[in-house]
Amino acid sequence: MDQELSSKEMELYLDKASVLIEALPYIQHFQGATIIVKYGGSAMVEHELKKSVIKDVALLKLIGFRPIIVHGGGKEITRWLGKIGKKSEFVNGFRVTDDETMYVAEMVLNRINKGLVSMMEKVGVKACGVSGKDGTILRVARKRPGGEDIGFVGEVQEVDTTLLNTLLDSGFVPVICPVGSDNGYYSYNVNADDAACAIAKAMKAKKLVFLSDIKGVLADPDDPDSLISEMTVAQAKQFIESGHAGGGMLPKLNSCIDAIEAGVQRVHILDGRIPHSQLLEFFTNKGIGTAIIGDTERRFYEQNPQEA
Repeated sequence: MDQELSSKEMELYLDKASVLIEALPYIQHFQGATIIVKYGGSAMVEHELKKSVIKDVALLKLIGFRPIIVHGGGKEITRWLGKIGKKSEFVNGFRVTDDETMYVAEMVLNRINKGLVSMMEKVGVKACGVSGKDGTILRVARKRPGGEDIGFVGEVQEVDTTLLNTLLDSGFVPVICPVGSDNGYYSYNVNADDAACAIAKAMKAKKLVFLSDIKGVLADPDDPDSLISEMTVAQAKQFIESGHAGGGMLPKLNSCIDAIEAGVQRVHILDGRIPHSQLLEFFTNKGIGTAIIGDTERRFYEQNPQEA
């Protein structure tokens, strides 16, 4: 004979139901939307966080979104360079990349890429791992920060979306490692943030997500509770001009602004160390990270999302 649910169990089930109801208008609003997920930070290193990210992307795919993963791998590249006795050098945050470093970087990035594809397939979603060289997705020129030649580091000049659209239309989740080629078909290491931003613009994505090791944009960098849930491009520019965007936040905010001005609807900066951070950000009224939106976009957490 079935036992009646306790009041505590009933409350738990009702809480779960309310979460699903809260998510419904967001699922409706972004149905069929292309979403670019830039995957990096600790979430790429810790196994349980990896599974969390992959399950999030799988769920997004299964409820009708069109996700694309762009991943980094800087920590692994540094580790493998160390194994062959090669010290990593950086100029303005970019890795100095000679022939040998490029060889190791491409090898490591492709290894990471296929590992992510396997994890995606394991949860029942078709995935295809590609390099930015495949189908000439990322056409690059040599990047010269401050006018300095730092080797095979690429700056994206053009994105060919043909292969990506073919994969999406065939039901695959594209998983992209940030290696591009120049007009001479030489390989170049591309900053993963830059690659994700360029792909989001070319694909006219509705969302671009940066998964990293920061909570989002903090009004006070010394106060972890001062998270800004949403900010417009104008507010983001003002925030930068005020000098509050220091360290790694400055290039990320500039990438967000660049993407929004190129037509991406919303850019999210999320803490990938929090399990299922994408679902919590996308499908709850306030979210857990920072969303950058266009100046004319309506704020979801201040409005009824059904009206957005």
